[in-house]
Amino acid sequence: MKFKNILVAFSTLLIFTLVLNSCYYDQIVPKPPDLDSVGPQTFSGDIIPIFNQSCNNAGCHNGAVRPDLRPANAYNALINGGYINTDSPESSELYQWMKGNRSIPMPTSGPNSDYNNRILRWITDGALNN
Repeated sequence: MKFKNILVAFSTLLIFTLVLNSCYYDQIVPKPPDLDSVGPQTFSGDIIPIFNQSCNNAGCHNGAVRPDLRPANAYNALINGGYINTDSPESSELYQWMKGNRSIPMPTSGPNSDYNNRILRWITDGALNN
């Protein structure tokens, strides 16, 4: 009788372990950026408007917080501040902040896939001051 109880307990434990280990959750794999959807980007015509709408507002990146993203200062602040990596665009600090991979996502309203694709395309194309 004692052996039977041990066998039942062991079998129950084995079944429970197998059931628990067989359950898993699918990982959400992020979609790769769709750079073709945005086409080539210019700094003055496409990137500065993003900064003007979401970044260089009062108290933010208007000279009070680095980098200074006001139109006259943004390009030099990004390039000289080490926020752009044209060799590995997806690892650029600017792109990482905008994706929300740093302490606070930028813009603070949350990541915007359109903005992120535009920024990444601009960096991928060489981050020109055009």
